[in-house]
Amino acid sequence: MYSTEQKLHFSTNLLEWYGRHKRDLPWRRSKNPYYIWISEVMLQQTRVDTVIPYFHRFVEQFPTVEALATAPEEQVLKAWEGLGYYSRARNLQSAVREVHERYDGIVPQTKEEVSSLKGVGPYTSGAILSIAYNKPEPAVDGNVMRVLSRYFLIEEDIMKPSTRTVMEKLARELILEGTASDFNQALMELGAMVCTPRSPHCLTCPVMAHCSGREAGMEEALPIKKKAKPPRPELRAVALIEGTGENAGKWLIRQRPQEGLLAKMWELPHVTWALDSWQSEAENQEELRSLLAEQEQIVIQPEGWFMDTEHIFSHIVWKMKVYRARLLPASGQGPRAGANSSEAAGDSWVPFHYRWVGPEDLGDYAFPNVFVRIMREWQEQGE
Repeated sequence: MYSTEQKLHFSTNLLEWYGRHKRDLPWRRSKNPYYIWISEVMLQQTRVDTVIPYFHRFVEQFPTVEALATAPEEQVLKAWEGLGYYSRARNLQSAVREVHERYDGIVPQTKEEVSSLKGVGPYTSGAILSIAYNKPEPAVDGNVMRVLSRYFLIEEDIMKPSTRTVMEKLARELILEGTASDFNQALMELGAMVCTPRSPHCLTCPVMAHCSGREAGMEEALPIKKKAKPPRPELRAVALIEGTGENAGKWLIRQRPQEGLLAKMWELPHVTWALDSWQSEAENQEELRSLLAEQEQIVIQPEGWFMDTEHIFSHIVWKMKVYRARLLPASGQGPRAGANSSEAAGDSWVPFHYRWVGPEDLGDYAFPNVFVRIMREWQEQGE
């Protein structure tokens, strides 16, 4: 289907270009499969510039398979805080624990074994095996599919599994013997730096001469990708509950359920809005007070609007209104049995999954980034 000349031109020129122009990235300074694995998980749906400081901190904190396998999950989530898609961190730790227990802490070198690890799909397994172990396995992500679509003029929807299968077969055929590690990194690098989603830099592309997409004038139309549904909006009202007395300068936070979205992470108390639109600010605050009393058995006194913000997931976007509030005693309730000292000295009884925390405590809890922003905004306005 594709000529030997075209494929050979692509592979040889790409490798030569990569040797001269590759970026100095921290995970490229070692063939450590554990480090490469961490970087690939972090880079999923996240920019390189964002990942670099996280990578440095993460491998400093968890320098070995054993260190990550034996770390408390809360500590791992805290190290991941701000990167988002927290299931990546949980799956990574689960898989690393399996490596620690089943493979004596050595990342396996076969496709079957690596692919069986939790959260490791075809791309990640291909990246680990090729980059760390120089195995001739394809590592096909969005960057790679864009490059191959353009160079070989592939007009199939890249969201279809059948198209990915074609791409993986083609990518495998392009790997010259003994070059898998450099070739796959070169392919990713070309997609990130030259064959970009918009306005590709064709004139500086090392494989421009035989690019079928450019010759057909379709370089910006490719790849073909069916548009995903936009994230659906959800309205949520947030209570920024400020402590008094011994808890002055603190906020009331709660832990999310053990399963599901953002599992086990900490957040400011909030409620999902049952209505299609916001009401007046007074009505919003009364509804927030009522729902928290009904759903969480905590009684608050809202004290005015604080800010609007949002938190974007792949499938939903939280549209959030934040209201300052203080906690009122719940009728007939005192500090719960076994409460820690901060709870016992608190403004009133709170459920077991709530805590009073101050700015100095934030490093001990893993939060979705939106709640960190809210609390920092509160701090800045108070200075």
